[in-house]
Amino acid sequence: MKKKIRYLVTVALFFTQIFFICLIPAFAQSSAGVKRGVWVPVFTAKRVLYAKKNVEELVNFCEKAKIDEIYLQVYQAGKAYYDTKILERGNFENILKSAGRDTIDLLLERAGKKGIKVFAWLNLLSLGKNEQAEILLRHTDAVLTRDQYGRTSLQIDSRYTELDKRYLREGQLFLEPADPEVRKYLVAVAEEIANRYPLLSGVHLDYARYPYIVPFLPGSRFQQYGLSYGYGKKSLQLFKEKHGYDPLTGLNNEKRFRQWDEWRRQQVTQLVTEISRAVKRKSAMMLVSCAVIPAAERAYTSAFQDWPLWLEEGIADYAALMNYSLDSRLVLENAKAGLSFRGRGRVYVGLGLFLGADNPDLILAQYRDIAGLKPDGIILFSYDYLNDALAAALNP
Repeated sequence: MKKKIRYLVTVALFFTQIFFICLIPAFAQSSAGVKRGVWVPVFTAKRVLYAKKNVEELVNFCEKAKIDEIYLQVYQAGKAYYDTKILERGNFENILKSAGRDTIDLLLERAGKKGIKVFAWLNLLSLGKNEQAEILLRHTDAVLTRDQYGRTSLQIDSRYTELDKRYLREGQLFLEPADPEVRKYLVAVAEEIANRYPLLSGVHLDYARYPYIVPFLPGSRFQQYGLSYGYGKKSLQLFKEKHGYDPLTGLNNEKRFRQWDEWRRQQVTQLVTEISRAVKRKSAMMLVSCAVIPAAERAYTSAFQDWPLWLEEGIADYAALMNYSLDSRLVLENAKAGLSFRGRGRVYVGLGLFLGADNPDLILAQYRDIAGLKPDGIILFSYDYLNDALAAALNP
């Protein structure tokens, strides 16, 4: 009897060990083949571009954390943080003074040796709160988009204080994509970056959309109940020339609502198309990706960001869902819905590390859930919230 008991205990222990051995690498197996990226903002505590050692630390960390792709912010709030000849160079000169060389070149060299891809991350239509942005000095604030009351997405107008108590604007200036001068300017920026840094794997376009309002409106048919953008000076003028009426006064039936909404989607799509063509002319191997609102319906009806179309028509090589929430069920459902568009192109999922700064287990659980869906990639926002402990947990 004792021999039988010892035998059963031995068998039980054996299978228990096997279970845990299989369990430990389960996370790693679930994410096998899924690319891993990280967004690296230009202005953060780690100030990657401002010292050569910071670049070395980034590359070494990415290698250790098995991060395949770096999304490096080089154009933000209308300011250039790269070697530019067409924009004001003050910020880049500060980098040169601090680091002693162009650290983007250094990053491309070091990352390339490790097999890590680097993408130039551009904040396109957002100017942040930069009312002295170069494009505004060149063309005045006429190139900014406005809401149906004629206000920018930053402006606080005393006439609408009651309205502003009920709606949350983004609190930053946005350019009007319908304005040809805006498109010309942004295409030139992307083209210059692609030409200056041929070792880049591509460009990553952020804020390729109109301002996003909370609560959001599902199209212009409901604009009397909230705020909507696209009423920039040039947008109104060109739309009226094409359709024969002013959207400020003539939106009075379903056909016109659809015309106006589609017009705004077309303007954003045209901008992304022109940038994509310019980059691909430089190198067909350079990829064009876009950071997008994860819920495709909201992106389509409220921010006029038709990213599924960009995938379908090959305008963008892939989309990265900015899937940030403390609600893990919402994160999972958003990812499932977004990944349904993969037949049209590749879809990455972005996760907000900043939301889990005090609860890393939450982010790890979200990562496991998303990795289990086998997306084309997972991008972490952002580098500032990554550390050795989290990197180790991501790679059991």
